[in-house]
Amino acid sequence: MPMPIPFPPKGLYVITPDRLRGEALLAAVESAVFGGAAVVQYRPKSGSAKDHLAEGERLRKSCRAAGVPLIINDSARLAANIGADGVHLGKDDGAVATARSVLGHRAIVGVSCYDSLERALRAEAEGADYVAFGAFFPSATKPGAPRARLETLREARTRLNIPIVAIGGIDATNATQAIDAGADLVAVIEAVFGASDVARAALALRSLFPSPPKR
Repeated sequence: MPMPIPFPPKGLYVITPDRLRGEALLAAVESAVFGGAAVVQYRPKSGSAKDHLAEGERLRKSCRAAGVPLIINDSARLAANIGADGVHLGKDDGAVATARSVLGHRAIVGVSCYDSLERALRAEAEGADYVAFGAFFPSATKPGAPRARLETLREARTRLNIPIVAIGGIDATNATQAIDAGADLVAVIEAVFGASDVARAALALRSLFPSPPKR
């Protein structure tokens, strides 16, 4: 497996919506990256394992050509089969060490921490490369998701040494609240992929960071 593309210290983290498949998915991701997305997460929730592998491999080639890491949602095994740069783990997706046993020690491993600083500190101690808190705002993707507090970001900023991602209902109107509270990256789905101009929507979010994301 080639050396993973490093996880960026700051920037826009886009997550693919399940309704986009095949050519439409690839085109949308390429537009988001063109607009300045620093990380892409592939989040397939329907379709066959064969479809996921084929789509993931195409995304990997496109993202690698652009120098942007491709993260796979939930499944270290799918990430390994695709040759992706890493995996994002939810509360039921296993431990950091288990993901590394599948992907290797150089892979990117991110962990969802919801509103729990304790979970984030534990993830960092276990070797996670980044943590994600949320949902901070109402989310159409996960309308029942537990809410996280901006205060959690503020405290996390003082206690963590790895990048912090904010997620959940974030768009261009509220992203600065999360960034000002301490988020290094903001993760979005519909705020970019639901826009009529995906590249322009990505650029609008990217421009909210105080300095350009390192690529």
